[in-house]
Amino acid sequence: MVSRREFAGLLGGGAIAATLAGASSAVAQAPSQNSFQQIINSKKLRIGGVATGAPWTVRDKESGQWGGQFYDIGKALATDMEVELEVVETTWGNAILDLQANKIDVMFGMNPTPKRALAVDFTVPVYNSALVVIAKTGFEPKTWADLNKPEVKIAVDMGSAHDQGASRLCPNATIVRLKSLDEATLALSTGRVDAQCIFWMGGVRAVKRDPRLGKVIAPTPIFGSTSNAAVRREEDKTLRDFLNTWIVYAQGLGLVREAVVSSLAKVDITLDDIPAGVTF
Repeated sequence: MVSRREFAGLLGGGAIAATLAGASSAVAQAPSQNSFQQIINSKKLRIGGVATGAPWTVRDKESGQWGGQFYDIGKALATDMEVELEVVETTWGNAILDLQANKIDVMFGMNPTPKRALAVDFTVPVYNSALVVIAKTGFEPKTWADLNKPEVKIAVDMGSAHDQGASRLCPNATIVRLKSLDEATLALSTGRVDAQCIFWMGGVRAVKRDPRLGKVIAPTPIFGSTSNAAVRREEDKTLRDFLNTWIVYAQGLGLVREAVVSSLAKVDITLDDIPAGVTF
């Protein structure tokens, strides 16, 4: 097995040199560099960060320091590429536009949907992300069939993966579509709906912050999506292919799990808070 240090050494030496040398003639004729070459030549990896997106990314208001699981993962990636990590503030809604505009190189934490796949390329999954519901107090659905009834009102943020999941799994339920995730949570807290469909990390964090919302339940069978990294769509797939290799490598070393567990602890979430049946 190749150690992390050996892997980084390969990147800093022959592997990157060979990749860039092989592409040098094409670069001379091309109007611009591909993303991988741009990162290596600038010695800078730019990832998108959502300032209030803990546990995924978060920015300290006083110090300006970034943190969160995708900051830690991005830092490890930049170290192995022997470049500097730069976090560029964005939003979940603007991240794809920022990728297309070459403001960022990589956006972690993106659920791959067919619509998004028309605009950007996705890497292999960084980890699995199960769909759960935050059910109001006294309502404890055990299966998706328990939710799939006209009298059950489920809040989602319009057009999101939560919306798509709830619409597919609960076509007979009353889906209440709101403009944002916060509005969907507010609808639950004010009693307008019986449940909110959300991915497990967001659901667990919401209930930790406000236990009055209800209980996080992972209805069976377990369904969901994956959390992937998105990169700019371009003919040269070197960056995407490299990230695919690195992600699998980082998973094997436990770097991804370590980053996730550490980020959860910082928002007071322990492994015991994770709903039964959910893995990552």
